[in-house]
Amino acid sequence: MIKPKVLRFGDTVGIIAPASPTTDGNIKKVEKKLTDMGFKVKMGKSVYERYGYLSGNDAVRAEDINSMFKDKEIDGIICIRGGYGTPRILDLIDYEIIKENPKVFVGYSDITALHIAFNQIAGLVTFHGPMAASDMVRNFSDFSKDHLLKAIMDDEPLGGISNPEGEEIITINGGIGEGEIIGGNLSLIVDTIGTPYEIDVKGKILFIEEVGEEPYNIDRMFNQLRLSGKLSEAEAIILGDFNKCDPEKPDESLTLEQVINDHIKPLGKPTIYNLQAGHCEPMVTIPFGVRARLDADKQELTILENATE
Repeated sequence: MIKPKVLRFGDTVGIIAPASPTTDGNIKKVEKKLTDMGFKVKMGKSVYERYGYLSGNDAVRAEDINSMFKDKEIDGIICIRGGYGTPRILDLIDYEIIKENPKVFVGYSDITALHIAFNQIAGLVTFHGPMAASDMVRNFSDFSKDHLLKAIMDDEPLGGISNPEGEEIITINGGIGEGEIIGGNLSLIVDTIGTPYEIDVKGKILFIEEVGEEPYNIDRMFNQLRLSGKLSEAEAIILGDFNKCDPEKPDESLTLEQVINDHIKPLGKPTIYNLQAGHCEPMVTIPFGVRARLDADKQELTILENATE
């Protein structure tokens, strides 16, 4: 795997909107927030564009990614938000540019499709972590900020990844698994199946999070992962935050816990639930593409390999 150069205060961070747009007010807040954190900021063209529910048309959003990686002034890239749109541009991205210009790349949610493609095609280590408008200009806790900065500004292995105080990690299946971490949002992981960008989980630790889906939809997507062999191929599984995924009509629905147990428990693979990564605050930052160790019996996730250099 190719590891990006560690970020330092004073470096320039590029902001892109590869999925949905944000407001003009948020754009100004993002620039101030990152400047106050100690970085220079350069906004991409997509940040100011709007095409329905997208931040500009596909060509604009894809070119923003290509140009930000190619731009020698840019030291790292943070997505402004998720929403919808990244799968539409996967075939418009120049992965050779990314491979030749490795940089810190941060995002989650719809950005999952980019994480998977960058990891598997360009061989780039990326970071599942807070986004500029979705998180940093809102209730951005010291916990979330410190986890992000440690992940992207330290060239040593992150070591143990711990939840914020009061959030318990739950063991679904005991055991120990080692491998590279990959994954992200459940809906986006499923969207890659049957495409040239299909997620490869063989021998890896599969991380999954989701937001705003009824248990029957979680059931449908887990079943797709099961039937496609993705769940059985993984070395271990980490279930992150499943925010707002409770049933609207509890009397007519399985619970989220029942769905998880139906699909995950029979696998017998080391699995934990409720790692605070995903659509939550506070949140931990997870490097994708580096080796890690999951001890599900002790509810311990340890990043064994440096993610930057």
